[in-house]
Amino acid sequence: MFKPYSLVEGAYLVKLARAAVEHYLKTGSILVPENPPDRLLQDNYGVFTTIETLKGDKYELRGCIGYPEGYKNTLYATILSAIGACCQDPRFPAMRAEELSQVVFEVSILSPLTLLKPDPRKYLEQVKVGVHGLVVRRGPYAGLLLPQVAVEECWSPEDFLTHVCIKAWLPGDCWLDRRTKIYVYEAQIFREVSLQGDVVERDLAAEVSARCSQGTQRENAR
Repeated sequence: MFKPYSLVEGAYLVKLARAAVEHYLKTGSILVPENPPDRLLQDNYGVFTTIETLKGDKYELRGCIGYPEGYKNTLYATILSAIGACCQDPRFPAMRAEELSQVVFEVSILSPLTLLKPDPRKYLEQVKVGVHGLVVRRGPYAGLLLPQVAVEECWSPEDFLTHVCIKAWLPGDCWLDRRTKIYVYEAQIFREVSLQGDVVERDLAAEVSARCSQGTQRENAR
């Protein structure tokens, strides 16, 4: 199980993501944190920041951007992915500073990608919802879905493979083509539990049982 960071370190990263966005929206410049933990400067994991807006009693995606295979180091990747999520996700307009009090931040730390042997017959056994995220690549096309997306949507492994192909602007059955490269990875996910609230580490395996036994689904795929 991929868990490189403690809850204290994860909380630091989520708060750093929020601080980076607040700093960028107010000044237009990139935050330079004071005395960051050395480990976050040494590690170089993939990082995605997700921002969601509370509307009524539900959270809706506001932006999600990141680096599948890291960028410089975990600290810097968190700062830049947070700025990307707030202002560079092409699906949404750039955030405004006044929105900060209505959003929650989530930071996903990604394990190294593992290329699956090109045998589509075994993909449905190898892809584990609640454990894996997916990356698909073929030619100039590529797509990524975080592991929490399949959990939140209550997808089967086949659904998950189909949607990551669609995310890459490929046919939904592209995973059946041996020319398509399928990668799996795990993620450690830290999230604010409420608006500007405490940070927790998500347990996707537990969420699969709780959500999907009730048929709970969400509308926005990251």
